[in-house]
Amino acid sequence: MVAIRTVAAYNHGRTEQGAGAVDVLSDVLAECRADRAVTARFGLAGPFALASLGVEGALIRMSTGGGYWIRVDGEAPRWIGPRDLVLLPLGSAHTVSSDPSLPSQPIAALIARHAVGEHGDAPLVFETGSGEPRIELFSAHLWLSAYGRDTVMRLLPPLIHVADAASPSVGPLAAMMQTLVDETLAQQPGWKLSAARMADLLLVHVLRAHLARTGMQHAGWLRGLTDPSIARALMAIHRAPDQPWTLDSLAREAGMSRTRFAARFRERVDVSPVQYLATHRLTLAADRLAQGGQRVSEVARQLGFTSDKVFARAFTRWAGVTPGAYGTGQRKAEGRPGADRPAVAGRQGAQVAVAQPPAAKMSP
Repeated sequence: MVAIRTVAAYNHGRTEQGAGAVDVLSDVLAECRADRAVTARFGLAGPFALASLGVEGALIRMSTGGGYWIRVDGEAPRWIGPRDLVLLPLGSAHTVSSDPSLPSQPIAALIARHAVGEHGDAPLVFETGSGEPRIELFSAHLWLSAYGRDTVMRLLPPLIHVADAASPSVGPLAAMMQTLVDETLAQQPGWKLSAARMADLLLVHVLRAHLARTGMQHAGWLRGLTDPSIARALMAIHRAPDQPWTLDSLAREAGMSRTRFAARFRERVDVSPVQYLATHRLTLAADRLAQGGQRVSEVARQLGFTSDKVFARAFTRWAGVTPGAYGTGQRKAEGRPGADRPAVAGRQGAQVAVAQPPAAKMSP
């Protein structure tokens, strides 16, 4: 007799080995979407050293034909091999060069000479320098939702390097990156939507490769994903944030006693289950307020708050501004992707971007 297992049964059997962690990552990254993405391909011939002031959003880079040095401000230079993937989760200021000792020139000046329309309207292509080494540098700049920025990206290191030699998955990812850039350069109908969705997929795979390699090194819920029991509780919170979760009900989801669950959750995630639930709800609220189209009372009800006043007090204490002011400020900043948006620490250590007058930061 041939044994037949359904997908559901198969996944159930994998839960204790970490499948739950993958499911939670899927749930979170479903909200960590790219509102839009713009790509670039730079032909760089040595010697070169180009400094970026940083961007609002995440930045992914990959080179062919040779490697390069990258130095994030405040950190030591790092060698990036050809077809390695680099992710700057918060688009930190950095320099790419053929030699880290070279004086740099601002990449924004080159972009200004080659850009067509406003930043993000069209892919960027240019070449600079002569001689050797010569590389093609592919870049994707992703503008992420407030949820993705504040829930995921701020927990990551400023630079993530996924090396081709270290993982068999990197080769296909490098090919995906090159395809993403080449597809957008063709600018076929629908290319902007295609770029955003392809960039989403690339981001998911880069994060998965990084998390598989680093695991427990991360803080917060990312470390919680490595524990199947805690991952089940996180999954419950993320899939139904409006439910009246208690310590007892979350412990049941994890299959643990209340006392053991509370201790392990804090050990893995760095905050209590109740604190995590509250911060998660408020981060979701910030994202929905930034999108607009809903009244504050609707957002409060959707996320399980017992009243508008309870929600307003919690949000203001966490974000430093009222829900209405936050939503208005974020919507006013829409359409200006280069605006600086300094982060303000929320009550539980979460961070919320507060709209400020724009200052051009457009260097991918």
